[in-house]
Amino acid sequence: MLMIPSSFKPSSLLRIHLIQNKQIIQCCSSHDLRHDRSGAKSGGMSHYEENVNRRLLLFLSVTTSLFPTLSSSGKTKSKSQFDERRLLEQNKRIQKENNAPEDFPSFIREGFQVQVVTPENYTKCDSGLIYRDFVVGEGDFPQAGQQVMFHYVGYNESGRRIDSSYTQGSPARIRMGTNALVPGFEEGIRDMKPGGKRRIIIPPELGPPVGPSTFFSSKQFEVFDVELLSIQNCRRRTVLAFYSDFVCE
Repeated sequence: MLMIPSSFKPSSLLRIHLIQNKQIIQCCSSHDLRHDRSGAKSGGMSHYEENVNRRLLLFLSVTTSLFPTLSSSGKTKSKSQFDERRLLEQNKRIQKENNAPEDFPSFIREGFQVQVVTPENYTKCDSGLIYRDFVVGEGDFPQAGQQVMFHYVGYNESGRRIDSSYTQGSPARIRMGTNALVPGFEEGIRDMKPGGKRRIIIPPELGPPVGPSTFFSSKQFEVFDVELLSIQNCRRRTVLAFYSDFVCE
């Protein structure tokens, strides 16, 4: 039985594996040279040659099956269900302390790896955007160049409120297709109808710029509850010979 000390590392085992193979092959080669004539005369392998070949095949089969197991055991550290449950409960507890809305999505974060946990009534887009419609609304979708008027409340992964148009006293107004909105936000309201209410979960790659002057955190998901109030057509208006703007109504 092949015994391997617990202090051996895969690299050490590989060196021993190669050295022992080389020694056994050299032993077999020298033995073949010494007994070449006798083997040729007898018309077959000697009993000693059969034993050496048998031992060589046994050693190679054992080390080949054992070595990949040792090397792969240190590659990845799987995350247990206990760790996921602990991180999920921690996130829910913090959200409760921050008075997050009902049915707020949960986030299992481990470093930069984040798993979003939502009920089945959420829709995930190919871009990574996730949303849920509370009210669908009526009418047409907003088009590029049109102005949308909406209320919103923004949250971070902990359920803490980071911004709100309600507290500012007036709804937000943005023209679509002008890169004035966060990419994920514009994608989220592009297929909303007036009167619609939607929760949008924006992944970091579709999120806003980050930095000291913003309230957004790098590599964080952002959640927005949006109420689309109206869609308005816009036309260009010339104010002075060198200046013009848009009038939306």
